[in-house]
Amino acid sequence: MQMNITGHHIEITPSLSHYVKEKTKRLTRHFDQVLNINVTLEVQKLVHKAEASVIVSGNHLYAESHDNDMYAAIDSLADKLDRQVLKHKEKITRKHRQEGSHRNIIAE
Repeated sequence: MQMNITGHHIEITPSLSHYVKEKTKRLTRHFDQVLNINVTLEVQKLVHKAEASVIVSGNHLYAESHDNDMYAAIDSLADKLDRQVLKHKEKITRKHRQEGSHRNIIAE
Protein backbone atom coordinates (compact mmCIF):
# COMPACT_ATOMS: atom_id res chain seq x y z
CA MET A 1 0.00 0.00 0.00
CA GLN A 2 1.31 3.41 -0.98
CA MET A 3 0.35 6.48 1.06
CA ASN A 4 0.82 10.15 0.20
CA ILE A 5 0.09 12.92 2.70
CA THR A 6 0.12 16.51 1.47
CA GLY A 7 -0.78 19.78 3.10
CA HIS A 8 -2.22 23.04 1.79
CA HIS A 9 -1.49 26.04 3.99
CA ILE A 10 -0.37 23.68 6.76
CA GLU A 11 2.91 22.01 7.63
CA ILE A 12 2.68 18.24 7.92
CA THR A 13 4.39 17.53 11.23
CA PRO A 14 5.64 14.04 12.13
CA SER A 15 2.91 13.70 14.78
CA LEU A 16 0.20 14.67 12.27
CA SER A 17 1.61 12.23 9.71
CA HIS A 18 1.77 9.44 12.31
CA TYR A 19 -1.83 10.13 13.35
CA VAL A 20 -3.07 9.86 9.75
CA LYS A 21 -1.15 6.60 9.25
CA GLU A 22 -2.58 5.11 12.45
CA LYS A 23 -6.14 6.03 11.48
CA THR A 24 -5.81 4.61 7.96
CA LYS A 25 -4.42 1.29 9.22
CA ARG A 26 -8.01 0.37 9.98
CA LEU A 27 -8.76 0.37 6.24
CA THR A 28 -6.16 -2.29 5.50
CA ARG A 29 -7.32 -4.32 8.48
CA HIS A 30 -10.86 -4.49 7.04
CA PHE A 31 -9.89 -4.89 3.38
CA ASP A 32 -6.42 -6.04 2.37
CA GLN A 33 -6.65 -4.93 -1.27
CA VAL A 34 -6.10 -1.20 -0.64
CA LEU A 35 -3.59 -0.10 -3.27
CA ASN A 36 -3.09 3.65 -2.80
CA ILE A 37 -4.20 6.35 -0.35
CA ASN A 38 -3.81 10.07 -1.05
CA VAL A 39 -4.59 12.31 1.93
CA THR A 40 -4.75 16.10 1.68
CA LEU A 41 -4.94 18.27 4.79
CA GLU A 42 -5.94 21.90 4.34
CA VAL A 43 -6.63 24.93 6.52
CA GLN A 44 -8.99 27.69 5.33
CA LYS A 45 -9.28 30.46 7.94
CA LEU A 46 -10.76 28.61 10.95
CA VAL A 47 -11.95 25.48 9.14
CA HIS A 48 -9.73 22.42 8.96
CA LYS A 49 -10.39 20.14 6.01
CA ALA A 50 -9.19 16.57 5.48
CA GLU A 51 -9.85 14.73 2.24
CA ALA A 52 -8.71 11.37 0.98
CA SER A 53 -8.79 9.41 -2.23
CA VAL A 54 -8.43 5.65 -1.86
CA ILE A 55 -7.83 3.26 -4.71
CA VAL A 56 -8.90 -0.31 -3.97
CA SER A 57 -9.03 -3.20 -6.37
CA GLY A 58 -11.97 -2.50 -8.63
CA ASN A 59 -13.02 0.89 -7.26
CA HIS A 60 -12.03 4.46 -6.36
CA LEU A 61 -13.28 5.85 -3.03
CA TYR A 62 -13.33 9.52 -1.97
CA ALA A 63 -14.25 11.24 1.27
CA GLU A 64 -13.79 14.63 2.87
CA SER A 65 -14.40 16.07 6.30
CA HIS A 66 -14.52 19.58 7.80
CA ASP A 67 -14.06 20.48 11.47
CA ASN A 68 -12.62 23.13 13.78
CA ASP A 69 -9.80 20.78 14.82
CA MET A 70 -7.55 18.90 12.36
CA TYR A 71 -7.45 15.75 14.48
CA ALA A 72 -11.25 15.67 14.67
CA ALA A 73 -11.44 16.11 10.89
CA ILE A 74 -9.03 13.18 10.44
CA ASP A 75 -11.13 11.03 12.80
CA SER A 76 -14.29 11.80 10.86
CA LEU A 77 -12.52 11.15 7.55
CA ALA A 78 -11.27 7.77 8.75
CA ASP A 79 -14.80 6.79 9.84
CA LYS A 80 -16.25 7.76 6.45
CA LEU A 81 -13.57 5.84 4.55
CA ASP A 82 -14.01 2.83 6.80
CA ARG A 83 -17.75 2.70 6.04
CA GLN A 84 -17.07 2.98 2.31
CA VAL A 85 -14.45 0.22 2.38
CA LEU A 86 -16.77 -2.10 4.32
CA LYS A 87 -19.59 -1.39 1.85
CA HIS A 88 -17.28 -2.12 -1.09
CA LYS A 89 -16.13 -5.36 0.54
CA GLU A 90 -19.75 -6.40 1.17
CA LYS A 91 -20.64 -5.77 -2.48
CA ILE A 92 -17.77 -7.95 -3.65
CA THR A 93 -18.60 -10.83 -1.32
CA ARG A 94 -22.32 -10.60 -2.14
CA LYS A 95 -21.55 -10.69 -5.85
CA HIS A 96 -19.36 -13.77 -5.50
CA ARG A 97 -21.97 -15.56 -3.37
CA GLN A 98 -24.69 -14.85 -5.92
CA GLU A 99 -22.54 -16.20 -8.74
CA GLY A 100 -21.92 -19.41 -6.80
CA SER A 101 -25.59 -19.97 -5.96
CA HIS A 102 -26.54 -19.27 -9.60
CA ARG A 103 -24.17 -22.01 -10.79
CA ASN A 104 -25.65 -24.51 -8.33
CA ILE A 105 -29.18 -23.86 -9.63
CA ILE A 106 -28.09 -24.39 -13.22
CA ALA A 107 -26.22 -27.60 -12.35
CA GLU A 108 -29.31 -29.12 -10.71
